[in-house]
Amino acid sequence: MTEPQFAQGAIDLGALAQQSQRSQPQQEGGAGELQVHAGNVQQLVEMSNSTPVVVLIGTQRSEASVQLRQHFQALGSELPGAFSFAYVDADQAADVAQMFGVRALPTVVALYQGQPLANFEGAQPKDALQQWIKAIQKATGAGGEEAAEQPAEDPRFAEATQALNEGDFDAAIAVYEKILASEPKNVEAQQARDNVRLLQRLEQHQGEDPIAMAEAAPGDVSLAFAAADAQIAAGDASGAFERLIALLRHSSGKEKNEIRERLVELFALYPATDPRVLKARGDMANALF
Repeated sequence: MTEPQFAQGAIDLGALAQQSQRSQPQQEGGAGELQVHAGNVQQLVEMSNSTPVVVLIGTQRSEASVQLRQHFQALGSELPGAFSFAYVDADQAADVAQMFGVRALPTVVALYQGQPLANFEGAQPKDALQQWIKAIQKATGAGGEEAAEQPAEDPRFAEATQALNEGDFDAAIAVYEKILASEPKNVEAQQARDNVRLLQRLEQHQGEDPIAMAEAAPGDVSLAFAAADAQIAAGDASGAFERLIALLRHSSGKEKNEIRERLVELFALYPATDPRVLKARGDMANALF
């Protein structure tokens, strides 16, 4: 799937809120939903300061938009505290939709601290959306009832969370690497590091279509890696695994090892018992031997 372009300064929520002088009545959305227009963009900014906000830019004319909206409303109840949900009707709030630089409807953007973290276009099944939200939740350190049931977060992670809130991916990764240097088997640190690595790589390819680029150059490993990242962000884990395993079958030497390592890193983003991971591990083993 392609991604909306986030050129520097392209998404300036605060500026748009300040420029908007008109007063519009609050539009009613579904339960727990903020329906965004130019007059309440500041509310969207404030929401993203404390929790990730999933913003759906869609239209009632699109069945995929309607379905995504229903899925996110349902997930808001099923994953309390994990994210907030906002909807932009591109027909009624074209100025806000334009601010996000969307190229297709529907487009979904995850915001945190007023900045875009990840995005995708088009329809996705509900289970893929749930995995996507959980990846965003892990990367930002956001909580929720599900997180509250887990053991208290390692206090050493606080520095990484602060760095991530400031948009400093390298500093956050360095914190996790330091922990792993002394505790190589710290699964939480490894998963957190790999999630941040994924978000960092996705940011580097904003404004590009890595999947199309990889398909145009099927032997290019770096493009295949970027395409797999885009598929992971879009909830297509199986597609990402299959892409890299296919490449693995035709590689050798150092290149083969690099592909194997990237697959292992992507596997770690999911529970070890995830059926997609189990299948992909078996396929990888067959491709290696």
